[in-house]
Amino acid sequence: MKYFKENGASLRWIATGLLFTLFWASASTATKYGLEVAEPLVIALTRFGFASLLILIVAHGILKYNLPKGKQWTMLLVYGLLNITIYLGLYVLAMQKVTAGIGALAVATNPLFIGFLSVVFLKERLRPVILAALFLGIAGVVVASYPLLQNASVSWGGLLIMLISMLSYSAASVYFNRKDWGDLKILTINGWQTLIGGLMLLPFAMLYYHNKANHFTLKFFGSVLWLAVFVSIFAIQCWLWLLKKDAVKASMWLFLTPIFGFGIAAVFLHDIISLFTVIGVILVIVALVISQLNKNEQQIIQEELTINE
Repeated sequence: MKYFKENGASLRWIATGLLFTLFWASASTATKYGLEVAEPLVIALTRFGFASLLILIVAHGILKYNLPKGKQWTMLLVYGLLNITIYLGLYVLAMQKVTAGIGALAVATNPLFIGFLSVVFLKERLRPVILAALFLGIAGVVVASYPLLQNASVSWGGLLIMLISMLSYSAASVYFNRKDWGDLKILTINGWQTLIGGLMLLPFAMLYYHNKANHFTLKFFGSVLWLAVFVSIFAIQCWLWLLKKDAVKASMWLFLTPIFGFGIAAVFLHDIISLFTVIGVILVIVALVISQLNKNEQQIIQEELTINE
């Protein structure tokens, strides 16, 4: 009986980890599909609206969680601005100028930027390992992008926009950890910051909207629903479950996201996997491993709990 109980728990851990990695890594490919038929900000706003609606219905309609109050609304506004409006707004714009694989690889470097910004804003000690990991991570993305820059599949402008979006996400994570959220549940924070961040993105989407560039086909709604349900909601719940069980081991699943990201892009979008791709992915994985050295469980929870869409 003990054997089946232990192995059942192990199988659930592996299954949940694989599902998280699969869905999290699929975001860039799903975004690319949507960009074939619609403008980036239209995709983003539809995704945010649908995801936030579902989350808030569950949080307040079913689970009866408390509504934010007082200064919590200001905190949600700042967090939504950094984590949704700027980060994901720029991310979906950058995806017009980079491949799905490079997009997934860039997202995998987020923990490296979080570690670096924690030194700047949380006044943590600047360890050589942090700089080494950040350098390797950026180098990995550049190496993987090199052959794609030659055939215009990736542009330097796209990489720059992606870098700014990563910095905004990392700043959002640091901001989240610096603030006392009181009795607000993670589900409540996630739902409201997604809604508020999306609303702040609305004026830009309206300003640059071109009716002929948007075709609300099955491809569009399939892309949005996948991003909203399987990435914004399901992947996050898998991640939080993994963190609750073992924060240190949970971080190991992040190392697989670049591999899954390129694999999914290769299968569904026929992205080319070259020697540069392999070297770039290895550099990013090594950087992620290095970044986890000498971290205790609480540090990992603080830096990675706010992993989002």
